[in-house]
Amino acid sequence: MTDLHAEYAPAAPPAQLPRQPLRLSCVVPAYNEQANIEGFLRALAQTVRALTPDFEIVVVNDGSRDATHELSLRLAQELPLRYLALSRNFGKEAALSAGIDHARGNAVLLIDADFQHPLEMLAEMHELWQSGYEMVYGVIADRAAESGAKRMGTQLFYRVMNSGSSVKMPPNAGDFRWMDRKVVDALKALPENNRFMKGLYAWVGFKTVALPFVPKDRAAGSSSFNLRRLGSLALLGLTSFTTLPLRIWSMVGAGISLLALAYGLWIAIEALFFGNPLRGWPTLAASIMLFSGVQLLSIGILGEYIGRIYEEVKRRPIYLVAHDEDRSPLREHEREPS
Repeated sequence: MTDLHAEYAPAAPPAQLPRQPLRLSCVVPAYNEQANIEGFLRALAQTVRALTPDFEIVVVNDGSRDATHELSLRLAQELPLRYLALSRNFGKEAALSAGIDHARGNAVLLIDADFQHPLEMLAEMHELWQSGYEMVYGVIADRAAESGAKRMGTQLFYRVMNSGSSVKMPPNAGDFRWMDRKVVDALKALPENNRFMKGLYAWVGFKTVALPFVPKDRAAGSSSFNLRRLGSLALLGLTSFTTLPLRIWSMVGAGISLLALAYGLWIAIEALFFGNPLRGWPTLAASIMLFSGVQLLSIGILGEYIGRIYEEVKRRPIYLVAHDEDRSPLREHEREPS
């Protein structure tokens, strides 16, 4: 194991009975991946066949506006494919949830369709699963290719999340992971609609191990995750797994109140004992503007949490499936406990 393995991996899992023969479900979310989808699915099928003859590929089309739909339907005639087309773009978290909900294997692989997740790591993931680990996840070992703003934002996000939540998320871990059926069933049992998957993976626990990797360049096209969408995802994670923003703003409010009280006492003492006339109209105006801004920001932070509550109580489905092309060789009744 590399140093990064040692950094993230817990103690080796206890000896256990041999697992059932591998029946693998590969969940592949896709959004506007017409340039990659055919080559990737064929390469994925070839790689997985070396591990087991019993597998399915669950492609989740998250409202693509290109030819991803037509290509996936054609590939379903040739590959052991289950193709789910969502009714619109619900986001990657919902697409992953849809794939997890429909996966039938006793192990589930989550992998992107853009070739950035290395297929050559699947054999090692399989070995670790066979040895007793219940979740094997990829950790990005080198972010040098990313912009400085994205690297700084990522570091700040994980620092805030891990300091304000009892659930510790490993930094730089993503959606590239291999999960045992018991982990999949635990994720399916979680009821929330606002799903921040990286947090949910950490929350369910189980025996986990990290595998460091360097993301490859996209074979074609460009990522749909811009800074705005990444910021929205980070905000979802913060409001789903930590109340640290509320606690920080409570402390800010308490600090400003103490400063205002001290300043008021100083003005009273200065007027009573030194006879100085009451001055400070500019200071008063600036103070009013400051406190107004603080109040509005506080209301905004509260509103984010209330908005999450509002979304949850409506109990709308996480996603809607518009088309389900089921050519998978795996069937529900074949599933056995691992």
